[in-house]
Amino acid sequence: MTPDPTPQPQEPAVTSSAKWWRIGAVLMFGLFIAYLDRSNLSIALPGLSQDMGFAGPDFAGTSSWALTAFLFGYLAANLLGGFLTYRVDPKLTLIVTVAVFSLCTVLAGFVDSVGLLIALRVVLGFAEGVYWPQQFRVAKAWFTEREMSKGTAVIQYYGQYAALALGFFLLTPLYDALGWRPLFWVTGLAGIVLVIPLFVAFLRSAPPGTPPALPAEKTRTRIRFADFGGPKFLLLVFSYFSNGMLFWGITLWIPLVIESLGFTGTGRGLLAALPYVLSLVLTVPMMTLSDRTGKRVLIASSGLLVGGALVGALPLVDSPVGKLVLICVGMGYFTATFTSNLWAIAVTDLPAHLVGPATGIINGFGAGGGGIIAGFVVGRLQSATGSYLPGFVVLGIVAIVGGIALLAYGRLRPAAPAPAGAAAAA
Repeated sequence: MTPDPTPQPQEPAVTSSAKWWRIGAVLMFGLFIAYLDRSNLSIALPGLSQDMGFAGPDFAGTSSWALTAFLFGYLAANLLGGFLTYRVDPKLTLIVTVAVFSLCTVLAGFVDSVGLLIALRVVLGFAEGVYWPQQFRVAKAWFTEREMSKGTAVIQYYGQYAALALGFFLLTPLYDALGWRPLFWVTGLAGIVLVIPLFVAFLRSAPPGTPPALPAEKTRTRIRFADFGGPKFLLLVFSYFSNGMLFWGITLWIPLVIESLGFTGTGRGLLAALPYVLSLVLTVPMMTLSDRTGKRVLIASSGLLVGGALVGALPLVDSPVGKLVLICVGMGYFTATFTSNLWAIAVTDLPAHLVGPATGIINGFGAGGGGIIAGFVVGRLQSATGSYLPGFVVLGIVAIVGGIALLAYGRLRPAAPAPAGAAAAA
């Protein structure tokens, strides 16, 4: 790998608490709204399918296209966005992309055809895909290696899973009371009215060196596959692909899975949120353990292995409550251990100028590609068998293989010095 000539960013002269509030909390809230915009369709589908005429035999097939349309745009943008924007100020990119995906969400509340809905969801996914890698460009500049699990957890993990936990819980009653169109209007306007002004303030208040501008010679340097780490980088990508299948395969369908298990009424929103609530509870001790021990690869791999095994075991349990417990525990442990650790591994292993492109590749193939395949696998198997469980078994098997791939990556990555906390404990 060629040496990285980019000077290492110096942490701005702000207090530790100011750093977490100024950077961590602002980006966390932005991702919170972004995840509401990408998950609201899962709640709106029953009423939307009635109004658009695919509530009958075509429901599973049409729903698969509607749900995964977002991920097609997301896949393309993550692969391109990191490369196209790594010379551009990430703060400005964040503001522009929030405006685009929020407007798409508002417009989705006015559509009367599946084709137009799918088109808006593709643009929504593209905007959020460009938005996504910018967070880690900022994180790389502001947080030290020892803070990286906490930094990625605050920005990406809590924004994502708080949105899913509160989103399913709060948006389901909103949908029941007002219908699917106001559901899109409320979530879209939240980005325009709340997030954009907050990011504008962030743009003005954050020091201009966040992250530092790349020197002219670096902007002319071609990025090569070897710069990402060569073949072992593919193991990291595949592990996130398996994560994308398990996460999106369940998340896209979980409101409908809850109903298929016989749970109805307003409480179904709370039940759909339970896996993500459990994840939020577990992540604090797991995040602390990761930063203190430095065993991020082992802990992240255990998430895929345990989560995949529990979800794959669903057909072995007869009780609907037992199935719900397996989903909640499997998803809760998997997401609490894998997500923030994977991004801490990627960000700390990569030189600064490759963080945007590399995280875009990982997230594009992982969340985008894995989510697309998972959405269709679960939908098609449900259409063929009348049950969501065969698709979930496939998700579990792929997750186990992904856990093994991440363990292999851990054997190949350069040895990192033990964290101070671990040395002190020894």
